[in-house]
Amino acid sequence: MTTVNAGQSGVRLLTPQAELPFKPKSQGHLPRGLTFAATSIILLILVIIMGDIVLGGIGMISWDFVSKPPENGMESGGVFPAIFGTVALVFLMVIAVVPIGVLTAIYLHEYTSPDSRTTRLIRVAINNLAGVPSIVFGLFGLGFFISFVGGGLDSIFYADEGPVWGQPAIIWASMTLALLTLPVVIVATEEALRTIPRELKDASYALGGTRLQTIARVIIPQAMPGILTGAILAVSRGSGEVAPIMFTGAAYYLPYLPGKLNDQFMELGYHIYVMATQSPDVEATKPILYGTVLVLLLLTFALNSVAILIRSRMRKSRSNV
Repeated sequence: MTTVNAGQSGVRLLTPQAELPFKPKSQGHLPRGLTFAATSIILLILVIIMGDIVLGGIGMISWDFVSKPPENGMESGGVFPAIFGTVALVFLMVIAVVPIGVLTAIYLHEYTSPDSRTTRLIRVAINNLAGVPSIVFGLFGLGFFISFVGGGLDSIFYADEGPVWGQPAIIWASMTLALLTLPVVIVATEEALRTIPRELKDASYALGGTRLQTIARVIIPQAMPGILTGAILAVSRGSGEVAPIMFTGAAYYLPYLPGKLNDQFMELGYHIYVMATQSPDVEATKPILYGTVLVLLLLTFALNSVAILIRSRMRKSRSNV
């Protein structure tokens, strides 16, 4: 029953305690506790892994280690050729994958209907591409890029010479990694395109802009932070992949740096794999192994940090407009 209490401040309704909705104090505690526990376990595993790598490799980090090639069967020296090859590989991969991924996302978002059969087929192909094991990409790169494309170029332009393009090379390894990371760039770009207000595109069309002008001057600049996010994710995945480059260009040891697109190269991930599995004395190479892993992590963080810095500056300049 509800009673009325009249006072100087007016009329106040008093509701019996039995009529109030019941809210147990423990509501939400279990899900919150489970998510906190899962997050804590993940962070603990990350701290253990990073701590082991840092403790095992920090003693190897020096100027000689990052500026000299390996020596004495990988038991001394440094990893400079592998650092150079990794940076060059990632750079070529980004140059190849970002334009193709961005153009594909723009086509799916701006030129096709979401319900069309073509759009559904393309999205199914992208999803399937994202689920293909990385070793399959390596075999595809060997068969398509090296044997078919490179071998075809050799048969046309270098018939009287030895293999020029039809051999493992940094260009074919970067193209293979570009295929591997292509779905990441497409999905990130599409998500960025969906966040662009419709009013901006309508304003461009109202001012007489064509679709191409709208895409080039309105849509792409607005979506650039999301495009850079896709590039960051591509760098994070591509810089640590080993299986796709084993067949397409990575070498065990080279006394020179790759100076041409058809040269082979050393790479940090493949260097780690070789030292961990094929070294005649694993204990002797373990310090170098830990140091190389630490260098790979630091290099990946550095490449990501540069991209993140560029993205944050673009977002800041766009917000000030």
